[in-house]
Amino acid sequence: MVFWRSKKKSDDSPAAESAAADSPSAQPSGPTPQDSAAPRDPQPVASSEATSPTESSAGLFGRLRSGLEKTRRALNTDIRDLFKDEGRLVDDEFLGELFAKLIRTDMGAGPAEELRDDVAKRFRGRKVGLDEVLESITAQTQAMLRQDAAPLNLAGKPSVILVVGVNGSGKTTSIGKLSHYLTSHGKKIVLGAGDTFRAAAVEQLTIWSQRIGCDIVTGKQGADPASVAFQTVDKAIETGADVAIIDTAGRLQTQSNLMQELDKIRRVVGKKVEDAPHEVLLVLDATAGQNAISQAKGFSDAAGCTGIILAKLDGSARGGVILPIRRQFELPVKFVGLGESIEDIAEFDADSFATALFAD
Repeated sequence: MVFWRSKKKSDDSPAAESAAADSPSAQPSGPTPQDSAAPRDPQPVASSEATSPTESSAGLFGRLRSGLEKTRRALNTDIRDLFKDEGRLVDDEFLGELFAKLIRTDMGAGPAEELRDDVAKRFRGRKVGLDEVLESITAQTQAMLRQDAAPLNLAGKPSVILVVGVNGSGKTTSIGKLSHYLTSHGKKIVLGAGDTFRAAAVEQLTIWSQRIGCDIVTGKQGADPASVAFQTVDKAIETGADVAIIDTAGRLQTQSNLMQELDKIRRVVGKKVEDAPHEVLLVLDATAGQNAISQAKGFSDAAGCTGIILAKLDGSARGGVILPIRRQFELPVKFVGLGESIEDIAEFDADSFATALFAD
């Protein structure tokens, strides 16, 4: 194991304002041969450095369909139950039953009403089949989920990404998946274990770094997270890394304390790299359903988030929660977590997501 110590020692350095005097350690390591989830050889990035890698629409749809299987099966079973005969008259009774089926995915009353009303506008008084209704709902969901292009900002030298979210949201795992995703597209990564108050988070992130084959900067338990962030960016600069991804504390605090901690991290990394952090990604747990929305409110206000990673979509039939998230927040959904494998993360695409959500 190689220990790395910052060469920055001046009293006015960002690290000097940290209460923790101990320098974090960097542990470069490679993936183990026996690890079945070890990353594949990196591939070149076709896009510019200011944009994130992309995936073919066909490949993305297949992965989304698989990752959304629980939600899709629940929806299709519920909606199919409305069509016991060859067709069904679209009347108030049918529309009420459809609304009840939709809301079970945790999409909330507003989006469910919008989808129901679109079906009513198109088909009221007519006898329709399952395919027609699913086509209508899919098209309206696509319209509701569409967002301005929001590629991952990788314009920095290095680019600095902070990742925030409550404990248990899948934050650390999402960092590992995102790191592997970027590494497999030719990016050199340095991880920063900034959740220093939770030893398990540091240990988990260290394991991810070993599987991915990237450097990680850690500090002693309870060390100032800003010090770890500073050392992480310093390490990224020294080694010529493309991206520094920094974990942050996931404990629920008062908003003022959280704001102070994240502001300090921002100030520290901003002194090292212009315009840093370039991204602040909020990880939300799809299995939390509507609770994910309250999580998003607290953290997005305090952290100045630039985008969302919606994790654990494969573990719940509540994938509809993405609709109220998009409705209530201006934050774009940048990535979705689709399973337990290291490769189970994908850039968000509204049309593919909606199609996979309702695919028969």
